[in-house]
Amino acid sequence: MKNRSLYILRRLILVLLGAVLMAFNINTFVKAGGLIPGGFTGLTILIQEICYQYGGFRVPFSLVNYALNAVPAMICFFFVGRKFTMYSILMVLVCGLLTDWMPRFMPGLLLDFLMLHDSLLSAVFGGFLNALAIALCLHADATSGGTDFIAIFLSEKYRKDAWNYIFVGNCVVLLLAGVLFGLNMALYSIIFQFTTTVSLRPLYRKYQQMTLLIITNKPDDVYAVINRMTHHGATRFNGRGVFENKERTMLYSVVTASQVKTLIPAIKKIDDDVFVNVIRTEQLNGRFYKQPQD
Repeated sequence: MKNRSLYILRRLILVLLGAVLMAFNINTFVKAGGLIPGGFTGLTILIQEICYQYGGFRVPFSLVNYALNAVPAMICFFFVGRKFTMYSILMVLVCGLLTDWMPRFMPGLLLDFLMLHDSLLSAVFGGFLNALAIALCLHADATSGGTDFIAIFLSEKYRKDAWNYIFVGNCVVLLLAGVLFGLNMALYSIIFQFTTTVSLRPLYRKYQQMTLLIITNKPDDVYAVINRMTHHGATRFNGRGVFENKERTMLYSVVTASQVKTLIPAIKKIDDDVFVNVIRTEQLNGRFYKQPQD
């Protein structure tokens, strides 16, 4: 019970920290650089700019963002995981409220950032903060909402990679922003998105896969550890070690990158003479165990 309570508390803290950081980033680096982030956040800011520039009125960030997230969130709630979706909705709600609240109650702090007037610095540092906020949510087994809802739903239910479609959608948003507000906004926004993507890779590795080539004298015991710790399978190959001219066994297994750090020491406890080659897996087709969302 105590561990369960700590787990829930950890998820809440990470989600709230991610929401605060993302709202702060939107009101500082994003606004200072006149940037359009990816996903529904960027689409929300674009709609705000269109309403202000061409309609003469301001629309609250939260109002637009909640409307965009409503349908994808409902789909994930019923078809992906209820707790996962509720934590993600909490992220969206808090981020939206803080994005509207911060300029009113923290004007001095935000104005200091807005006086930077350096779009390149805003794109680079804003992209990193955006990646950090997203990583905090992912480590809490939640998302920052928006297109992440769509991507996870398609991945969980149809085994389809939706990131190419999301990339096309982001390109359309940036193209529209470039046509309406100038090419500079679109180009610096691409740098922002690129920085986010590059920064997110080392910050969160659950969706990255690693191939393990394990040469061992205790294949059954080693496989038992792999299956117990990762729920992944393995393929066994029999061969001969040329150096010692002895029969050897190799296990081939693919696990997530985040599992390698704890798995290899556990394997070494079973077999001191084990030889493990870890290879980054760029593309994987076929059945691969994915922990279901709660």
